[in-house]
Amino acid sequence: MKILKQSFLIASILILLLSGCTKDLTKLNNDPKNPTTISYNALFTRGQQQLANLLNTDDYDFNPVNFFEQYWQETTYLNESQYDLNYRGIPDADWNILYLNVLENLVQADSLAKLQITDAGQLANVHAQIDITEVTAFYYLLTTYGNVPYTGAFNVVNNAFPKYDDAMTVYKDLLTRLSADISALNDASPGIGSADQLSYSGDIDHWKRYANSIALRMGLVIADVDDALAKSTIEAAAPNVLASNDDNANYIYLSSPPYVNPTYNFSILGARFLDFIACSTFITQLQSNNDPRLPLYFVTAASTGTYVGANPGDAGSLSDHATPAAITFTPDFRGVFLDYAETQFYLAEAAERGYSVGGTAAAFYKNGVEASIMEWGGSQSDADTYYNQPSVTYATAAGTWQQKIGTQAWIALYNRAWDGWVESRRLGFPVFPLPDGAVISSFPQRFKYPVTETNVNSTNYQAAAAAIGGDDMTTKLFFIKQ
Repeated sequence: MKILKQSFLIASILILLLSGCTKDLTKLNNDPKNPTTISYNALFTRGQQQLANLLNTDDYDFNPVNFFEQYWQETTYLNESQYDLNYRGIPDADWNILYLNVLENLVQADSLAKLQITDAGQLANVHAQIDITEVTAFYYLLTTYGNVPYTGAFNVVNNAFPKYDDAMTVYKDLLTRLSADISALNDASPGIGSADQLSYSGDIDHWKRYANSIALRMGLVIADVDDALAKSTIEAAAPNVLASNDDNANYIYLSSPPYVNPTYNFSILGARFLDFIACSTFITQLQSNNDPRLPLYFVTAASTGTYVGANPGDAGSLSDHATPAAITFTPDFRGVFLDYAETQFYLAEAAERGYSVGGTAAAFYKNGVEASIMEWGGSQSDADTYYNQPSVTYATAAGTWQQKIGTQAWIALYNRAWDGWVESRRLGFPVFPLPDGAVISSFPQRFKYPVTETNVNSTNYQAAAAAIGGDDMTTKLFFIKQ
């Protein structure tokens, strides 16, 4: 009887507890760490951050282009400086970042914005700002790999194995989208606001200048393959591009983790600072014209107090070579999507090509040189002294306009190697020496397609590889005629 009474008492308590909690039982299905709803703002911020991190990291698991452009050299692990990208699976990693971490977040942000924003003016601005960022991400995919999935890229349920679209066809569609985005931006309505981590904080007028500057860049990239489209794109954009360093599209990192500059995250928090030294190719260029950016870009070798770079492809000790300047490794050092100096070199090239852009090649070139020096902390006097050397002045510097602009753009795009790589491939300058131990016979023109694509999406991969002329690092992409 005692056992029965105890069983009855326990059962009664359980019934009372369950009856008292019945109205809250559905909450047991809620995972507080994985919410069922999310704001479009959060997804936009995440996508923008992931793109910024890829463009600004020094992590050789993702960024080999610092070594392609021979700004830096590796001290010990030489794979990337010798053009070996397979060792760390870089093509797979960057493909996944751009598609999954960047574009998937942006695509979902755009879909949610249509459900969460009721004001038509704000929705138009938000869509344009998201789409401009999508266009930018696809720009890097196209200029890195060539043909890529586009029209069927984000319909996994119905199309798990998307075909690869023709790169030039996609590029033209991106320009159409970008033009529509620029037209849609209207400062009479709010936009993405504080979700924007660029220095613009969502400001519509700044985003107009930023988008026009992207159009300027994208127009020039195809100038050798479609002059008419390049000309119309550039002439429409030129009056409204970045007007000074104050307009630079800088990504704002914070002074403490987790939202810090990825170079600080990898080199300082990850203790990989010992892996990087200056490359002799770049150091020699800076020294040849007494460039005032040399001490702004690098610190002298500890053992000699001089600026010495390691030869491309060769190992070198940290103490015997110049190292990247300390500012590069600070947590809140700016990330850059696009800057004024860059746009001035684009305009100089456009003027040389005979496009109507409101100035001369010499004037734009001079602006670009000065803007780069001053953005890195140099003075106007530094810029004047440097520019007035016959070896730098536009009228007297050696070589064709491609060599003059290409060389100075390369110097200004230090710490912007993804963009430097596009410029050096399409202009043909600078001409880089082949690194010691290089695993390919010439300068890298692209990343090979991911191994996962060759295994999982093999039929479409094979068609894409054949269409571009072979899945090799030396295969020239659609925009390269050098």
